[in-house]
Amino acid sequence: MSKRDFYEVLGVPKNASDEEIKKAYRKLAMKHHPDRNQGEAAKPAEERFKEAKEAYEMLSDPQKRSAYDQYGHAGVDPNMRGPGGAGAEGFGGFAEAFGDIFGDMFGQGGARGRGQGGRQVYRGSDLSYAMEVTLEEAAKGKDAQIRIPSWESCETCHGSGAKPGTSAKTCTTCAGAGTVQMRQGFFSVQQTCPHCRGTGKIIPEPCITCHGQGKVKRQKTLEVKIPAGIDDGMRIRSTGNGEPGTNGGPPGDLYIEIRLKKHDIFERDGDDLHCQVPVSFITAALGGEIEVPTLQGKAAIDIPEGTQAGKQFRLRGKGIKGVRASYPGDLYCHIAVETPVKLTEHQRKLLRELEESLKKGGAKHSPSGESWTDRLKNLFS
Repeated sequence: MSKRDFYEVLGVPKNASDEEIKKAYRKLAMKHHPDRNQGEAAKPAEERFKEAKEAYEMLSDPQKRSAYDQYGHAGVDPNMRGPGGAGAEGFGGFAEAFGDIFGDMFGQGGARGRGQGGRQVYRGSDLSYAMEVTLEEAAKGKDAQIRIPSWESCETCHGSGAKPGTSAKTCTTCAGAGTVQMRQGFFSVQQTCPHCRGTGKIIPEPCITCHGQGKVKRQKTLEVKIPAGIDDGMRIRSTGNGEPGTNGGPPGDLYIEIRLKKHDIFERDGDDLHCQVPVSFITAALGGEIEVPTLQGKAAIDIPEGTQAGKQFRLRGKGIKGVRASYPGDLYCHIAVETPVKLTEHQRKLLRELEESLKKGGAKHSPSGESWTDRLKNLFS
């Protein structure tokens, strides 16, 4: 049977980029991997896996791809001499993509690489720090200092991890490589050495100060800039201030998560602010001007005659300008009509006289009351 076109095998056009070819291969390899196909599906899946592997080996190598584009399968036939034949180095690109695939399958993904002597290097873990800020600080932004855990070289063993007077020895399991070959079906898989955990070294007598880690935990102070408009739950990334990497790998990052403190007056809703404004029932009835607080100072609003409890007044631009916003939000003032308390006998008498006077005036003084009475009648009729 003649071989299928390599581009057809991977399902990509002939002008596909290297990244598109790699992505297509990864998808096919994951789908047809022998460990994921058992029983009757095992043999055809294995054939498709080998077919995709060969196609990727050829198309991921610029020299071989050029020869294949020009001469077809004959240009990369290992039995023939030529740019893509047996003289070309075969498995560099395949190993790179295959390593990514096994990283996905076995949980050893993109945070690793290869250090000196073939040892695996790993990126450090990210750290999280919760910071409380006031509403005013969130609105205006601020510069803050925080203390976080950090790692420093152990002074006792000078970073070696070994007890003074002793030294680390080469791991006999991996011969110092930090990796071992594990059998997976019909081919081998390279994995981190379980004995030395990728370091390539074994410490017979660990340092009692750092317990063989070669580093000790300390506290360090960081300067953090809180941008104006930041909101509850947002995160600020401090690059490189996470846990240190392994075997010389890069450090992780520090994520500072913002926690907004409860405010005595305002509640934040995105870029808008809300507040309850108490108003005497006399002012609500007769109307008048009242002062309300804002984050920028005081402001005045006119209360119309006959204002009811729950009435909302909007002050444009008196909210918060968010981190990504072009304009500040608004302030919503919700009227809460206050009922007077601790009345004198004279005040009680005046209120009763007022009530009698209002009753004589009928429903025109209490439009909501009439509507409420009508709804009750309909309910019980």
